[in-house]
Amino acid sequence: MNQESTQSPCFRLDGKRALVTGAGSGIGRAIALEFAASGAEVLILDLDSAAGKKTTNEILDAKGKAVPITCDITNEEEVERAFASATKAGPLDILVNNAGISHIGNVESTTASDFERIFRVNVQGMFFCLRAGVIAMKQRGGVILNMASVAGSAALADRFAYSMSKAAVIAMTFSVARDCLGHNIRCNCISPARVHTPFVDGYLKKHYPGREEEMFRTLSAAQPLGRMAKPEEVAYLAHFLCSDAAGFLTGVDYPLDGGYFNLRG
Repeated sequence: MNQESTQSPCFRLDGKRALVTGAGSGIGRAIALEFAASGAEVLILDLDSAAGKKTTNEILDAKGKAVPITCDITNEEEVERAFASATKAGPLDILVNNAGISHIGNVESTTASDFERIFRVNVQGMFFCLRAGVIAMKQRGGVILNMASVAGSAALADRFAYSMSKAAVIAMTFSVARDCLGHNIRCNCISPARVHTPFVDGYLKKHYPGREEEMFRTLSAAQPLGRMAKPEEVAYLAHFLCSDAAGFLTGVDYPLDGGYFNLRG
């Protein structure tokens, strides 16, 4: 039996139009594929046009609906044009703010340019998308989901700038949720622990050449469940939070952490 025949109607996304930022790879790609499999038309927004088109083609090949949009979320005018283009073909029902970058370093080793780069992408870029999304949904309502991190509310070593940015994501989520109560816009965020994405593989290859497998096991063991999350597992939670099944949920930061917060030690 296929997914469509076994899925409860309140979980389906048929007729919905969803814009996913950073959908060219990793978590964003997994969310885009999951939404499309549930019947949504997915707008694939990514800075890397080739990656965005690849995800789009995966969905189209599976008989789903997808449209690629190339956009630098740190550019306010580009974001406004992208959302104008997205809403020209129809209303926007779901926005997933997933695009972001990481950084390794403590307060001493983080340079001003490091800090500014993280802020521009993870905070200011999300602000531009949040504002555009709220404007697009204000008349009809909708769902906004932001990608935060356990780093936004837990002390992680050597993640000074990254932690700052994800704490801001959580705070922006709560603020938008509160301000949009009267507009039928729900806003939540997900805070994953480590997720096995191409970024992790690239990080290990760069910093631990020849020791990739050993360090992968070490990083995996940091979660009490003993492994990293899969991008698809983040996508499943994103699907629920953006579906009608979660219609009574807003202003919530969901930890997807393998027991990191409550089961350590």
